[in-house]
Amino acid sequence: MAVRTPDPDQPEEPRGPTAPGWLSDIELEQIRQRLPLLYVEAVPVRVDGMGVVTEVGVLLRATATGQMTRTLVSGRVLYGETLRDALFRHLEKDLGPMAFPLLPASPVPFTVAEYFPMPGLSSFTDERQHAVSLAYVVPVTGTCDPRQDALELTWMTPDEAQSDAVAREMEGGRGTMLRMALASVGRIV
Repeated sequence: MAVRTPDPDQPEEPRGPTAPGWLSDIELEQIRQRLPLLYVEAVPVRVDGMGVVTEVGVLLRATATGQMTRTLVSGRVLYGETLRDALFRHLEKDLGPMAFPLLPASPVPFTVAEYFPMPGLSSFTDERQHAVSLAYVVPVTGTCDPRQDALELTWMTPDEAQSDAVAREMEGGRGTMLRMALASVGRIV
């Protein structure tokens, strides 16, 4: 296996929207019409000293039409990015740099969700694209200060989080995913 080290005379690789892993809006739209995209999703939780989930974090967002919806931490995996790096990047982007997530030791998700633009093919829908998402339960220990397009992070008890009322507020079938996350940590009633 060849390992390349950076050439000291060359500038550092670009980061952000001009980096090779990023797509322009036009490129992204074209790719969404042709290929499934890989995403990671995270259900932020608070745990007690025994590792039992005591609270579940759900984001509040406004859609382009002004509708308020609830959702989970989610985002694309970039070309050349590890699952762990993608998960950390999206947790920091949505919850803020002081959330201090405890990433899983193994990048094995609690479920793999397949989102389709056509309703009825699975429990999950995304009108923009066909996407495959690896979903994780991630404990956070710090202060969460939602950023980007998230308006707030609401901490709920596991019982509140799995209610029908919360599921109705969640987009694209994420209420089902939230229940699956709670089942994976033994907190479903």
